[in-house]
Amino acid sequence: MNTIKIATIVGARPQFIKAAVISRQIRLLKGVSEVLIHTGQHYNANMSDIFFKELEIRTPDYHLGIGGGSHGQNTGRMLELIEKVLVKERPDWVLVYGDTDSTLAGALAATKLHIPVAHVEAGLRSYNRRMPEEINRVLTDHSSSLLFAPTVTAVNNLDAEGIKGDKVHLSGDVMYDAMLFYKSKFRKPEKYSQISQGFLLCTIHRAENTDDLLRLAAIVRFINRLSETWRVILPMHPRTTEALRNLQNMVKLSTNVHVTDPLSYLEMNWLLENCSAVITDSGGLQKEAYFHLKPCLTLRDETEWVELLTAGYNILASPFEKDLLNRFDKFIQIKIPSGDVIYGNGNAGKVIVEKLTNKTI
Repeated sequence: MNTIKIATIVGARPQFIKAAVISRQIRLLKGVSEVLIHTGQHYNANMSDIFFKELEIRTPDYHLGIGGGSHGQNTGRMLELIEKVLVKERPDWVLVYGDTDSTLAGALAATKLHIPVAHVEAGLRSYNRRMPEEINRVLTDHSSSLLFAPTVTAVNNLDAEGIKGDKVHLSGDVMYDAMLFYKSKFRKPEKYSQISQGFLLCTIHRAENTDDLLRLAAIVRFINRLSETWRVILPMHPRTTEALRNLQNMVKLSTNVHVTDPLSYLEMNWLLENCSAVITDSGGLQKEAYFHLKPCLTLRDETEWVELLTAGYNILASPFEKDLLNRFDKFIQIKIPSGDVIYGNGNAGKVIVEKLTNKTI
């Protein structure tokens, strides 16, 4: 019997979560095998290893160990090593996720070897070409043979760029699948064993915020002000930790802010489930806040998840806004109705694997 071989390429923590959903569906099918390639883009224990363990993702077949360099360095090195793996494995499909350097490197390596690419989370656009993620999205979409769009807006974005027809599928969002599947396993971080509810969950990691010292200083001042009246929990990305060292002569993060190392998926979702609101610059966390019916203030000038802005569940904000605290106080009163389905019904993984393999699960 002929088998279908899928090479899955991951490298960053959101991709591990998405791959867990798809890999679980692949295992249900006879005659379909998966080769898992980890580029190493996120490489420390809190950003990588713990996700594989708690989400029960099998050990990667290949770990390329590439991380810590610039965008150009990482993408180039990944491209070279992924190509070697693909030449050896000769998969029928290369499956990539999202918008990271690993995504683009995998798509380029496959395309140059004439291996068809399937892109999960296709069609997202912030229309800010200064964002590395935006370039990665656009180039990957235009290199792909199958494009799985999480929303109608994403489908329309692809259509506007001439990508349409049978290669584009409205799949829903695999992150919603993951939230539903792992919901019973969410756990409170040990560090916050005394916390119940009524806190703010904050994350800052995007280069547009961490690499601009004036912007980062404004964000720190805003968080410090919030911490005067709210308990603020801030899981700290390694990039942000380094950037804050450069701010010491300008402003310091208040001791009222509860800083922790990056948390696992199950721990972050416990915090999402129990917080009052989310403040972030993360694309993924904007959606996850919505999954948990929590309002989200996004410290960016644009977002790829425009559906949440249209619905009024998310607002964009500049950290330089003079009335930002008042705006936040009003926004946090918003109640998101349950049953409002923007990102599908929780079966995106099944839809994707069936379309990819032409097999019914």
